[in-house]
Amino acid sequence: MKRVRVAVVGAGVVGFSTAVSIAEGLPFSSVTLVADKFSPDTTSDGAAGILYPGTFPDIPLERQRRWFKDSFDHLLAIAQSEHAPEAGVMLSSGWQIFKEVPADKKPHFSECMFGFRFMTDEEMKRFPDHKFGQAFTTVKCECSCYLPWLENRLRKAGGQVEKRKVNSLHELSPSYDLIVNCSGLGSKALVHDSHVYPVRGQVLKVDAPWLKHFIRDADGKTYIYPGIHSATIGGTRQQDDWRLIADQGDTKGILERCSKLEPSLSKAKVLSTWVGLRPGRKNPRVEREVVQLLGKKVPVVHNYGHGGWGVTLAWGTAQDALGLVRQCVREMQLQAKL
Repeated sequence: MKRVRVAVVGAGVVGFSTAVSIAEGLPFSSVTLVADKFSPDTTSDGAAGILYPGTFPDIPLERQRRWFKDSFDHLLAIAQSEHAPEAGVMLSSGWQIFKEVPADKKPHFSECMFGFRFMTDEEMKRFPDHKFGQAFTTVKCECSCYLPWLENRLRKAGGQVEKRKVNSLHELSPSYDLIVNCSGLGSKALVHDSHVYPVRGQVLKVDAPWLKHFIRDADGKTYIYPGIHSATIGGTRQQDDWRLIADQGDTKGILERCSKLEPSLSKAKVLSTWVGLRPGRKNPRVEREVVQLLGKKVPVVHNYGHGGWGVTLAWGTAQDALGLVRQCVREMQLQAKL
């Protein structure tokens, strides 16, 4: 069987998850991941990496559930293996708190979490400004370790990486039979997707080894996530904001909000400030199309637009992308026989 040459564009958590899935799932393929930025310089590197999904309006709930469950099961297996320290994957327990009681007290993903329950009145006394809470154990994945670990896994599966900026899919068409676009916010220019927009995130890394449990405000803007080497506290969700410089006002606001939830943070040393642009989109784009490139029809599979849920959904959407690549390959083989 002729080897299928596949280019995967993008070296964030979605790109590497997709490249590894294809290289391992299609042994007859030749996979090259192409990107201009690699860890530690990707948006994924700054992510807190806690597995907690959002909800997208136009994607069937069953598909969203599958994305999350596939990602959760994949990372849980790593967390429970000897690879956990090297991959930067760990179990994390804590609380999500709400200022108002939500209509859906038990969300669809609760069955994946360990020990999901409602917080007791006694526990809620700690958060007097909040009326309801959930306690559960999830998985935390630190991409500064996980991305290099995935790169090694890709190479072991026969894949390659190439550092260069892709300005147009036309550049790839002479060398590859199939292109997988995982360029995140870059898809705005690369495939002219006007539905993609930046969501500016600013977080702080702090030295607080005494913290063992995460605290997440359900509005998604205030959170404390203890990690392997430091705690990530945040944050901001500023739509259509392209600023990559740290904002002192945001830093002050993060420290004030997080210290209100966890007073001991006022004693924590700030190690670093990180700013990144999440690839916002109303719905992630996980689909295929055929594009005319340099006079030939080239199958293109898209997997981008995860917003702040890249780590949470990356492996699940990568499995969908792998399925779409398989469909493309089957059609290419049928065409070759005609």
